[in-house]
Amino acid sequence: MKNVFKSIKEDLKKYKYLIRAILIFVFSYFVLDYIFSYTLYYLKVEELSGPMLVILNALKNIILLFILFLIYRKDLIRDWDKFRANVFDNLDEGIKYWFLGLVGMVVSNLIINFVFKGGQAGNEQAVQDYIKYLPWLMLINVGFLGPMVEELVFRKAFRDAIKNKWLFIIISGLIFGGMHVVGSYNTITDLLFIIPYSFLGFAFAAAYYNTDTIFTSITLHMIHNTILTVTSILALLILI
Repeated sequence: MKNVFKSIKEDLKKYKYLIRAILIFVFSYFVLDYIFSYTLYYLKVEELSGPMLVILNALKNIILLFILFLIYRKDLIRDWDKFRANVFDNLDEGIKYWFLGLVGMVVSNLIINFVFKGGQAGNEQAVQDYIKYLPWLMLINVGFLGPMVEELVFRKAFRDAIKNKWLFIIISGLIFGGMHVVGSYNTITDLLFIIPYSFLGFAFAAAYYNTDTIFTSITLHMIHNTILTVTSILALLILI
C-alpha cells in the first residue's frame, strides 16, 4: 500500500503543472460561473439587466486576476523584470506574430463570411451589445482585465505544463479559440469562428514563448482588444 501511495505521489509531482493548468482552466470558466449562478439563485435574482451582466463579468475578472496573481506572483515579478529590461525588443518580436495572427484571423473570417455565410461570431456580437450598456466599463474589462486573465489562464498555465513549443502553441491557441465560441454559438456554422480566434491565440502563444515573458502577450492582447473596443465605442457615439 505504501508503494502505491508513493507511486501516486510521484505521478502527481510529474504532472503537477498539467494538473494545475487544468484546474485553473476549469475553475476560471466553469466553477466560478457556477458559484455566481448559485449565488444569484440563492438571492432569488431571476433575470439580470444588461448593465448588471457587464458589472458581474468585470467582477469575475477581478476575482480571477487576484487569484491568479497569488498563484503566479513570483513568476510575474520575474517576467515583468525581463519584459521591462528589453521592452522594445520584446514588443518588436511579439508584434511580428501578432501581425501574422491578424492576417490569419482576417482571412479566415472572410472565408467564413463569404463561403459559409457565417455572419458575426456570437462572442463578438455579445461584446458589441454589452458596449451599448456600459462602454467605459467594457473598455476596462475587455481592454485590460480580460487580456490579463486570459493570458494567465491560456498561456502561462499551459506553458508551464507543456514544454514542447509547437504543442504548446497549438493547444493554447485552440483552447483560446474554442472558449471564445462554444459558449455563444447558435448554429454549427458558428463553430467555424474557432479558427480565426485560434489564429490570434497561436500568435499570442508564439509571442510569449519566443520572448519568455508573459507580459509580451498580455501587452499585445491589451492593445488588440483596446483598439477594437475603442473603435466600437466611437462608432456607437457617432451613430447616437
